[in-house]
Amino acid sequence: MDECQSAIPAHDGDLHVVAAAHHIVKALGTTKNLSDDLRKILIDLDAHLSLITSNIDSKGGKGFVEVEERLKRVERKIVIWESDRIMIWDSGPKEVSDYLEAVDEVQTLIDSLRGLSMNENQKQKELLHRASSLLQMAMSRLEEELIHMLVKHKQQSEPTYMPSPSSQRNVVYSESVVSLDNESAKEASSKSSRSDECGEYIVDLVPEHVIPDIKSIAKVMFASDYGQEFCEAFIGVRKEALEQHFDILENGKMSIEDVLKMEWCSLSTEMNKWTWSMKIIFRVYLMSEKRLCDQVLGEFGSVNSFCFLEIAKTTILCLLNFGEAIAMGPQEPEKLLRLLDMYETLADLVLDIDALFSEDGGSFVRLEFHKLLEGLADSVKAAFNTFRVAVSSNGSLYPFPGGGVHPLSKYVMNYISMFPDYSTTLNLLLEDQHSDVASLVSEPQCGPTASLSTSCPMACHLRSITSSLESNLHKKSKLYKDEALQHIFLMNNLHYMVQKVKGSELRPFFGDEWIRKHNAKFQQHEMNYERVTWSSVVLLLKDDNPGSSSLSKSAFKEKCKGFSIAFEEVYKNQTSWCIPDPQLREDLRISTSLKVVHAYRTFLGRNPAHVDDKCIKHTVEDVEKLLLDLFEGSPRSLRNSRRMMKT
Repeated sequence: MDECQSAIPAHDGDLHVVAAAHHIVKALGTTKNLSDDLRKILIDLDAHLSLITSNIDSKGGKGFVEVEERLKRVERKIVIWESDRIMIWDSGPKEVSDYLEAVDEVQTLIDSLRGLSMNENQKQKELLHRASSLLQMAMSRLEEELIHMLVKHKQQSEPTYMPSPSSQRNVVYSESVVSLDNESAKEASSKSSRSDECGEYIVDLVPEHVIPDIKSIAKVMFASDYGQEFCEAFIGVRKEALEQHFDILENGKMSIEDVLKMEWCSLSTEMNKWTWSMKIIFRVYLMSEKRLCDQVLGEFGSVNSFCFLEIAKTTILCLLNFGEAIAMGPQEPEKLLRLLDMYETLADLVLDIDALFSEDGGSFVRLEFHKLLEGLADSVKAAFNTFRVAVSSNGSLYPFPGGGVHPLSKYVMNYISMFPDYSTTLNLLLEDQHSDVASLVSEPQCGPTASLSTSCPMACHLRSITSSLESNLHKKSKLYKDEALQHIFLMNNLHYMVQKVKGSELRPFFGDEWIRKHNAKFQQHEMNYERVTWSSVVLLLKDDNPGSSSLSKSAFKEKCKGFSIAFEEVYKNQTSWCIPDPQLREDLRISTSLKVVHAYRTFLGRNPAHVDDKCIKHTVEDVEKLLLDLFEGSPRSLRNSRRMMKT
């Protein structure tokens, strides 16, 4: 028999083939219903195979010597690295090639030995055991090399291109809120100017030149039936790396119960972090992780998607748990903007999530995020309705000092001024409530002639909210005992509402007709104030005898005294009243001055003979200057008036 070039000498290979054939012949011989001719052929063949087997057995033993020699050679190549802690892949390409060739040789020997029938051959069993142990040693070393390689080359810190979320001020629903001015409102909005900076950034989580080395380890380990060990090592390192990136984003691992117990300020911060983290995790890290898995494990079928899912699972569950806790928690008005951010972020990511987890194994991820999207949609609608109810039902036991702009007006108008950034989402989510709200809003903007901006669901809901605010403000105005101050209060607040609409992106949703109507409303309160306050004062200067040229000195003196007392009483009260808007304050002063000063000057002009310091307490110039002290919000007496301080 010629010497064979295979791993096992020819006679042992022949023995395997002959033994198999012999077994088949004996099995066929036991079959019933065979013809005589076929049975004779099988008997002859059985005898022939028996002769061949006997011939090979007589030469047995030589082949295993050669196998053992080959096993010893590769054993030396593998064992030598067990005493040397220098990593193979750090030593050079020749060392890597030699080691992988040795591992391949061991696997070939094992396959060949397993292919033979044992037949109680002790030497064969011994060699197979030695080869299997050697392979296990090599696999453990390759696993170490893999872990070292992944750890050494993993990305250590957050990407330099990744902007951090902008600092944002929380909007809290409370009458203790003094003001959210224009700049504060912009800061409070979670729609920062950089919100779209985090697009899709696929990065090299492992340098490109390292990928072939990782793949070479994967191929050897999978070929040797150590694919599970490779996956466990790969998943372990990559999972830890992803969780480190998640920690860099400052996300705490909180249970649903922890989230539900959080105070609003802390919760708002966490909601903002969640929104930002969702974008970074899915658009950057998971897309990059998926590419890495495809590069390394793409040729191993479902193993690829399994490893990716296992790497991502813990981080995804953290994000899901937080989102679910928010969706199931109470939906207070202050949560609305944060909820909108969360909903829009997830709505924007849901197609990416579907693509990342498109295989059957990832179906639960797709399902849970779609369920969360529905839950956040319901939460937005609930928070919006709660906001509207809160505006309508907000009560006060005492009048707001000075009749200025009420904190509720500031809160509501600054809050809704952020809604236009979310108009597409709000129009979608509020569509099913549109008809109910439109019927409650009397303004024509919701009618058939309305523009698209003023008739959309969000616009009608916004006007419904401001209508509720107006009704509430009228109730609050009744807390003032002074009718004039009631008009000052309503004038201030309606003017503030108009200015907020005119000076923001709310204007298209309210429309010019709404602005004209509410301009007329606050102007009417301005005129009502003048009528209630000054008509009775000016009436004191009216000539009781229009036909006479002038009053008697006593009558003149009496009228001057009455005017001074009435004017001083107004001055004493109304210097503490407040008109915060400088232009509105100046306009009302001018209008009041035109009415009062003109009447006083005319009165004095009709009685020039009696005009002296003994008869009149205040000159026309005095009255003009004293009127400038009104509506400053700080009480004054005539002793510390501007006129007295200048004299």
